[in-house]
Amino acid sequence: MTKKIYLTRHGQTDYNKIGVVQGSGIDSDLNALGQAQGEAFFSTYKHIPFKKVYISALKRTYQSVVNFIEKPLAYEKLADLNEISWGEREGIPVDEEGDAYYLNMIKSWQEGRTDVAIDGGENPEQVAVRMHNALEYILSQSDEDTILICMHGRAMRVMLAVMLNYPLKCMDLFEHSNLCLYELTYTGSMFIIDRYNDTSHLVGLDV
Repeated sequence: MTKKIYLTRHGQTDYNKIGVVQGSGIDSDLNALGQAQGEAFFSTYKHIPFKKVYISALKRTYQSVVNFIEKPLAYEKLADLNEISWGEREGIPVDEEGDAYYLNMIKSWQEGRTDVAIDGGENPEQVAVRMHNALEYILSQSDEDTILICMHGRAMRVMLAVMLNYPLKCMDLFEHSNLCLYELTYTGSMFIIDRYNDTSHLVGLDV
């Protein structure tokens, strides 16, 4: 069965605004701009005949697509869609030392050492297992030909790598921003990207 998948990242939180990583351990709310982004996304895509909305277990994803859910549309929380755990770095303002640590971790992943994790957190290979599980479940739902998935930045990069059979070290090729859109077609055997990091629906907002 073919599927059309609209994949988006949650709207802005205050943690995003000040550049502090949240991860799966920080269950933050959208800020005013994040709510406006959600409204703009809904206004642009409310005509799409979604059969279901999938969100993570973190409330910022629910808040981002709440207008679709209240249409009403069926929705389901999948904890496997949660953001990567950034371990001891979650919620801590980044100083110069912390920024260097974070950037070195990203560099390690880009060099192929995707089994390395921030202290107390997950590595991309562990996140990829979750993404495989979520994707397998979503694809198994035979009556859902058009769906909306709202998740998180790093997890979304891993998900796209999984979908498109990219090595995890290449996940940073998939750029993202709050409430961006990736539109994909699942042919029954492979995924095709129809739109990449589209933010045209956010024109006029202070992003």
